[in-house]
Amino acid sequence: MERAAAAAGGWGAVGRIAVGLGPGSFTGLRVGIATARALGVSLGLPLAGVCTLDALGRALGERDGGGSSRLAVLDARRDEVFAALYAASGERLWEPSVCSPADLAERLEGLPAPPLGAGSGAVRFHDELVSCGVEIPDDADPVHRVAARHICALAAAGPDGGDGGPLAPIYLRPPDAERWRERDTFQRDE
Repeated sequence: MERAAAAAGGWGAVGRIAVGLGPGSFTGLRVGIATARALGVSLGLPLAGVCTLDALGRALGERDGGGSSRLAVLDARRDEVFAALYAASGERLWEPSVCSPADLAERLEGLPAPPLGAGSGAVRFHDELVSCGVEIPDDADPVHRVAARHICALAAAGPDGGDGGPLAPIYLRPPDAERWRERDTFQRDE
């Protein structure tokens, strides 16, 4: 963070702190958002949160030039993906969701034209998505990685430099600890 601030001209040149809100891992999101809050309070800077899938959708738009719809797909582990669909204009068509790759493929079959897809989930579940027409760049293409510059650009473009809402993590499913507790309770009850 110090190198990023220095590249911008020092902390005095930083006008806002942007942070990815997820979806993602429970712990990772909490650490990232807590860090952004701490920096914002200590430096007196406003904060802006951005959906990670929106940042990936923006990257796809830069690569594609606005010709087709865009599918942002992150590996959610547990053989699931986090996904959102965007119009060629960048407008979000599908809210972020969590599902199996098979369920995502089924939903994609209803589209008038296959989208351009990217993200860690598109790389991991490449075959499932390509089989329903999704165009996916080579695995080594940088479009598959969420870039801080896209999070910052979206934060700067939003109302008042952000989405105007609280810095709330986007959790699309309960944390693993909750699942483990339910599993342990079920096993004790047997």
